[in-house]
Amino acid sequence: MPLMPVKFNLQKRVKLAQGLWMLYWVSVMVGILIFSLGIFFKVELRKRSEMMDNNESHLVPNVLILAGLLTCALNAFGGKVCHDSLDPMKFTKWKPVLKNYFMGCLLFQALLLVVALLCFLMQFSVYLTLADGLKNSIRFYKDTDTPGRCFMKRTLDMTQIEFRCCGNNNFRDWFEVQWISNRYLDMSNEDVKDRVLSNVEGKFLMDSVPFSCCNPGSPRPCIQHHLTNNSAHYDYDLRTEELNIWTRGCREALFSYFSSMMSSIGALVLATIALESADLAGLKYLTTALESMSDPENPECESEGYLLEKSVKETVCEALTKIKSLVKPSQVAEGGEEPAT
Repeated sequence: MPLMPVKFNLQKRVKLAQGLWMLYWVSVMVGILIFSLGIFFKVELRKRSEMMDNNESHLVPNVLILAGLLTCALNAFGGKVCHDSLDPMKFTKWKPVLKNYFMGCLLFQALLLVVALLCFLMQFSVYLTLADGLKNSIRFYKDTDTPGRCFMKRTLDMTQIEFRCCGNNNFRDWFEVQWISNRYLDMSNEDVKDRVLSNVEGKFLMDSVPFSCCNPGSPRPCIQHHLTNNSAHYDYDLRTEELNIWTRGCREALFSYFSSMMSSIGALVLATIALESADLAGLKYLTTALESMSDPENPECESEGYLLEKSVKETVCEALTKIKSLVKPSQVAEGGEEPAT
């Protein structure tokens, strides 16, 4: 017995075909949006690649780009079938490929589900990548003359300005590294020499941060040097001067940015699965209604559309049987002679 049968007349078939045609082209627009978001996500990761430890996180945008292209292609094809469905001559040529098209759509929805899961599960990987990458970026901030690291300072400064953050975890991360190149240190200055010699590794460490950590909303000129020395500045107290520099770490800021982007894309992909399911169900009703017409020469006749030819249980059992028959290894016929060695 067919699953969820519905009676159709000419008017209902025409309305269903027109509504599906519009729905399929909405799905094409969604595919273009997914493709665009994949490109945008990839570009954003490329822009921050110097501050990320590896390129594993590019898996998500690459799969999004592929999913967007497939969404456009499959739904454009479905829209064409709906457009031609009311012309018996045109619809006949699509009949042989519809079964494969339905199977392809089901596999594609499984791919979309994997994409949505990746968008949510890969966020932890992005977090770890940012943690290690930002730590190294701060260490290499001063290496403006080193090939491969020439633009690290600019990238990190622009990131701190754009995301209103400072350091990896917080601004104190800058106290633990030498972020000023030796070429800009006056080694004849006694204070500089004392700082370098007092450090076991010979680094020039100080309680200062780069200018990009400064908060332009501070009511006073930015204090970026001697941050922990209250007596070095007039009317200054580190515990109350929260507006002077950004207190939020860049790892938290960047992860919040990327995770919100990935969560939004994941939600969009889940919505796309629901939309694709509606498209697929509607097209199944339309094609079965057209195939079950009692008199194909008379477009006014009634017909019956359904989702499945049999019940869900019977359909699943039949599909499993077919799969088993495909993967079952060929067996040697009984009584056959052993091949000569």
